[in-house]
Amino acid sequence: MKNFVRVALTVSTFLIAGLAQAQQVFRVSAIPDEAPTELQRKFKPLGSYLEQKLGMKVEFVPVTDYAASVEGLINNKLDMVWFGGFTFVQAKARSGGKVIPLVQREEDEQFKSVFITTDKSINKLEDLKGKTFAFGSESSTSGHLMPRFYLLNANVNPDTDMKRIAFSGAHDATVAAVSGGKVDAGALNISVWEKLIAQGKVDRNALRVFYTTPGYFDYNWSVRSDMDPALRKKLTDAFLALDKNDPKAKEILDLQRASRFIPTKAENYTSIEKAAQQAGLLK
Repeated sequence: MKNFVRVALTVSTFLIAGLAQAQQVFRVSAIPDEAPTELQRKFKPLGSYLEQKLGMKVEFVPVTDYAASVEGLINNKLDMVWFGGFTFVQAKARSGGKVIPLVQREEDEQFKSVFITTDKSINKLEDLKGKTFAFGSESSTSGHLMPRFYLLNANVNPDTDMKRIAFSGAHDATVAAVSGGKVDAGALNISVWEKLIAQGKVDRNALRVFYTTPGYFDYNWSVRSDMDPALRKKLTDAFLALDKNDPKAKEILDLQRASRFIPTKAENYTSIEKAAQQAGLLK
């Protein structure tokens, strides 16, 4: 009996230790608005930095689509997610207000979408009537919701006024669709557009921006509201401490296409929520 108790206690100790170790993995993901390899590349230095600041292993968990990022966070399969403004609004609604945004890039206070084309006859939103057009993902703020919102404000209904609409699934895929002649025009987020230009991946002689939206709040890092307040503070402080004057921090910020991170709040995304309701994309 003594041996049995000793063995049972030993097994229990190992199980408890294993559970504790498993809980020390901080799971992070991001909406798949770019190619999976690009998302992994962008996250790697940030993940290493967060491991040092949090004192636990940080793991990037790719998701198949925008909806999976929402479900993963609210169902405790993910601990923090990089959401677009619209995806955050969806997650907030889906969780009953139990998802909160921590930080955003300074650039996300005035984020923009660009409309691109190779067609010389397209010079304003109204010229898209009767044309073929590509959005990004259906749940994308900058690749679908806000472009649709501004189209509707210009009295262009994509569903009835355009010849055909398509969803490319990602911003870089929209650029490929337009430049490859699969559609006449498309919309994507300005940050990816500028990155592709800087990398020399855009033929500026053929492809051009013909409309840029006004600014709106967009991306943020979000967590569940039941996260340990001490851990939430560590996370927030880690992001806010990133300083572009530090070479290692600058590498992280450059990959995130950020000048710096700043605190954010759910109220910042009220206009996104209203735009989604007006466009019929949020019930």
